[in-house]
Parts: sequence; structure tokens; C-alpha cells
Amino acid sequence: MTENRTYPVRVDASPEPSASRALWLVKWLLLIPHVIVLFFLWVAFFAVSVIAFFAILITARYPRALFEFNVGVMRWTWRVEYYGYGALGTDRYPPFTLAEVPDYPAHLEVDYPERLSRGLVLVKWWLLAIPQYLIVSILVGGGLYAGSRATNGDSNGGLVAGGLVGLLVLIVAIALLFTARYPKPLYDLIVGLNRWALRVGAYAGLMTDRYPPFRLDQGGIDPGSAPAIPTPPPPSGVPGGPAPTAPASVA
Repeated sequence: MTENRTYPVRVDASPEPSASRALWLVKWLLLIPHVIVLFFLWVAFFAVSVIAFFAILITARYPRALFEFNVGVMRWTWRVEYYGYGALGTDRYPPFTLAEVPDYPAHLEVDYPERLSRGLVLVKWWLLAIPQYLIVSILVGGGLYAGSRATNGDSNGGLVAGGLVGLLVLIVAIALLFTARYPKPLYDLIVGLNRWALRVGAYAGLMTDRYPPFRLDQGGIDPGSAPAIPTPPPPSGVPGGPAPTAPASVA
């Protein structure tokens, strides 16, 4: 039942057919401009979250412009993590933008809540989220977007992942160095772990009242997202089916 598996924070990614053997050795250097920008963005994220806290407490609404800004910060962070040592999922350099970039292989969307609970805003980001913080600290070592760091304004730029993700990415780096291939099971697991942390980050950032599920959704496609490859239409011979067309190639 897909409806029961959807969550208002959707994290998607698509693997590359090939990857550089050694680019990961210098990504820390290439990411320095992003780390500098993200430092200031996460300071702003914290300030915006404080303003949103009082807005929700008074009006039960998260101001739309502030919401879109904070989603953009998380989206930018996910692209940097995906390129860098949070996943090593792509060799395409992350764009400098808060906006969604359709042709980039890492995506993040959060459904805008029309109303939020005035009562929950007082406790969800610290008391209710404690079990999730404990899990996330094991998964990603308290990364930039995870757990209480999303509300405390930590802005280390996510240059180096920790926890279980850090260990798995190290194994991936060694595999890339010797084989130039990203092991698919590790890819699915790493994306799933990052997805869990990002869901918690959005909840801690007051973006949703839906408690993050204690569930590891692995793979590049979030259960709440449309499939990357649409379901084929009915054959042309079936009434109501389209005229025959050349099949699209899939890498």
C-alpha cells in the first residue's frame, strides 16, 4: 500500500553508469567553495527556523517563503553530500542554487504544510525527536542535516560523513579505486541511510508534523516519489493505446 509508505519529505537519487576511480581523493578540495557557502546558509537556516517557530506558535503556519528557503538549504546540502563523502554517488559537481535542478542526480522535496500544530512545535524538535536523534547519530554520525544539528545551526558543510554512512562510503571509495564501479547494494543502503537522516532533519526543522518512520527505505527512488521510469503505456493494439513510437533508451 503505497499511501502508507509515503512521507512528506522525498529524497531521490540516480546512480551514474560509470564513476571516476580517483576523483574522490580530491573532492574535499573541490567542495571547499560549497562548504563556505553552506556555512552561511545553515546560520540562516537556524535563524529562519527560530522565526518559523514563533510564527507556527502564533498562527499555526510556516511562512511559505521561509519554508522554501529552508527546503532549498537542505536540498543544496543533499546535493553536496551526494557528490561528496556522504555518498560519492556522482562525479557531477553540485550546482550553486537553492532551487531544484531536474537534471542533477540528487533531489529533495518537502510538501508544504498548510497548518502545523502549535503544541507539537514546542516539543517535537527536542523531546519527541530524541529516539530519532540517537539512531541518526549512529547512521551518519550527526551530519550537517541530521538530528539536533538541524536546529542548533551546526554548519560544518557536511565535508566528511561519520557513523555507519562514513564507514560504508570508505568501502565504496576503495571499490571505486580498484574497480571504477559502485557496488549496487551499498548504493541502495547509503542512499536509504541518508534519506532517513534527511527526514529527521526536516522534522527537527519544523517542516512537518508527521513523525519520521522507523523504516529504512533503500534505493534511489523514494516511496513517495513518482518512478523515475514511467509505467509503459498500453500497446498500440489495445483500444485507447497510443500510436507506436520508438522506445526510449535507458542508460
